[in-house]
Amino acid sequence: MPRYEFRCRACGANFEVSRPMREATAPASCPQGHGDTVKLLSTVAVTGRGGAAPSGPAGGGGGGCCGGGCGC
Repeated sequence: MPRYEFRCRACGANFEVSRPMREATAPASCPQGHGDTVKLLSTVAVTGRGGAAPSGPAGGGGGGCCGGGCGC
């Protein structure tokens, strides 16, 4: 189940709420009971398995704007 991070505007506490994605935009009260909260933008890091071969076109791949996929 996704976890969403919030900050309370009244007391400044940061807290997390686990809830289904269909309730992602629902308001959340802070643990102190304040209702004036804001949902924070969270970042997610997605990594592949260590040692896996890179996917993409075989061959040179000189970098460029997209890692060599467009041939620039």
